[in-house]
Amino acid sequence: MWKVEEMPGDFGHDFYNDGVTKYFVTSFELCIKRQVVDLLAEGYSSDQLDAQPVVTVEDWYSGRTDCGCTYQMTASLLDENHEVIQEFKPEPVTLDPECDDCSWKKVHHSFSDYGPGLRFVCFEHGGQDTRFWDGWYGVRVTGSSVSIEV
Repeated sequence: MWKVEEMPGDFGHDFYNDGVTKYFVTSFELCIKRQVVDLLAEGYSSDQLDAQPVVTVEDWYSGRTDCGCTYQMTASLLDENHEVIQEFKPEPVTLDPECDDCSWKKVHHSFSDYGPGLRFVCFEHGGQDTRFWDGWYGVRVTGSSVSIEV
């Protein structure tokens, strides 16, 4: 289960951009959010997408200074049948306030040279706290984006 909180939140860190005032926070259970972006519905043509434009995904995550957390993220380029063309899935990250600063970290990846057929982008991220405390003590995420250079 997710919750939206105000920046910087209890035991939190300021974000680099003052315009970002909220973030999603996870619970003690694994919380995953997934969004599939239909690129044709967003106004891109099949010809534009088949030209293999650079697709960039970005996400920001942080932890609390009083409770550890895990973060994971997957971004996938999908064809018209929702089959994966190319995927970015970094190793999950564990933040421990006893040895990490738990401040906001950026995940950034650009897809290129993936072949024709791109029609959707699937973006998934989430995590949980490592102490299984009741409430919202897990990873915080904000600033997620998908951009396409045509």
